Amino acid sequence: MTELVADTSGLVSLGIAGQDIDLLSLCLEHYNVAVPETVVEELREVASYDDVHGDGARRVLGRTDDLSVRAVDLDPEFPLDDGENAAVTLANEDDAAILLCDEFNRLGLIHASLADTRLVTTPTLLSVFVRQAGLASPDALTLLDTLSEARSWDTNSYVQRARTLLAE
Repeated sequence: MTELVADTSGLVSLGIAGQDIDLLSLCLEHYNVAVPETVVEELREVASYDDVHGDGARRVLGRTDDLSVRAVDLDPEFPLDDGENAAVTLANEDDAAILLCDEFNRLGLIHASLADTRLVTTPTLLSVFVRQAGLASPDALTLLDTLSEARSWDTNSYVQRARTLLAE
């Protein structure tokens, strides 16, 4: 099975989307999902909030046994937070096929830090699931709308592009 490394932002999105369609389960069915211990620690922090993000983090934490949780050494020179640092490190160490990250403001830096791993966002992953996993386009659009509202992605160009592709 293909390895997908996820950072905190991507996992929270999968957990939020799980309210109507369990996107996290769909991801776990199609990928071996690996996460650094640092990401699990960040999920615990996010889960302490009483909001949609906390709900999403709690859903993911409830599935920790289905994740491959691993320790990695952080790069002290990496200019992003520890979760992205650890996820990029794990993706590079494992030569993972995919890194799931929704840190839209820093995607260029994250992409440049990856060796041979494809960087995807949750909106892109929705498109993949439509093409390869039988997720219906209308359901994917509904999920994208839910995520856009919860994550304040309404004006994000990546999200707008995904919406256009899903509507075709």
